[in-house]
Amino acid sequence: MRKPSWLKTTLPPPALVAPVVGLLRELGLHTVCEGARCPNRPRCFSRGTATFMILGERCTRSCPYCAVPGGAPEPPDPGEPERVAEAVARLGLAHAVITSVARDDLPDGGAGQFAATIWAIRRRCPGTVVEVLVPDFRGDRQALDDVLAAAPDILNHNVETVPRLYARVRPEGDYGRSLELLRRAAAGGRVVTKSGLMLGLGEAEEEVLGVLADLRRAGCAVVTLGQYLQPTPAHLPVAEYLPPVRFAAYRRAAREMGFRFAVAGPLVRSSFHAGDVFRCLFPGERCPPGSNPSTSPTR
Repeated sequence: MRKPSWLKTTLPPPALVAPVVGLLRELGLHTVCEGARCPNRPRCFSRGTATFMILGERCTRSCPYCAVPGGAPEPPDPGEPERVAEAVARLGLAHAVITSVARDDLPDGGAGQFAATIWAIRRRCPGTVVEVLVPDFRGDRQALDDVLAAAPDILNHNVETVPRLYARVRPEGDYGRSLELLRRAAAGGRVVTKSGLMLGLGEAEEEVLGVLADLRRAGCAVVTLGQYLQPTPAHLPVAEYLPPVRFAAYRRAAREMGFRFAVAGPLVRSSFHAGDVFRCLFPGERCPPGSNPSTSPTR
């Protein structure tokens, strides 16, 4: 299908994007912005932000919607957490978002690397809000506990789609397992929990509302909803391009259900306006003078 006009954006000058790309290459870091072919990448990079992707650039899962390459990954890099913290410091981020590829090959699913990265950022940038977007760790409770013990401010785990479509969209995921992860994270009361969905894969409105209700029952406080975009012809096709008015209706529904913060729109991604979440929920906290106020705005 031809992309509608509301998905068209203006690219920033390459000179504004180059500094972030250069820093990432210098430090040997990966981003989900590049790995997942995020449509907002040029805009984020031009504003001096990125969402860091730890544990390599190859995923042990092969989700048919995702552009991140699969295959045998490299062993975890013990120097990576400090390099991420270095990048956060040099970019002056008030809000840092850390995600990863799925690492089902590791005993802890990569939880230790998440924890080490959180600690590294805390040491280097004590005023920075840390948000982690974690995989499901195959339901390993200890792995989740290890991440929570490092005290991230926000823990995000995306359910991605409605239960009926899991076999096609997330064949190696499990809807109930994802809800349980969010429920356990929220139960401690020490972290803001967040999740997100891609729309346009063939889901019905009542199914989306059902997922939102499930997330609220699991204690999820923040939700993002965005349009699925087919990254290559080999990936799942788009079933529907939802107009902005549909996203606005879902945002209103989420707020009426009790979500403390909801973002919905065609170009919304997991970390869309990520820094706004913490500033809205906890105004005045952890925004150090001189830090970058534009924190991972669109990815």
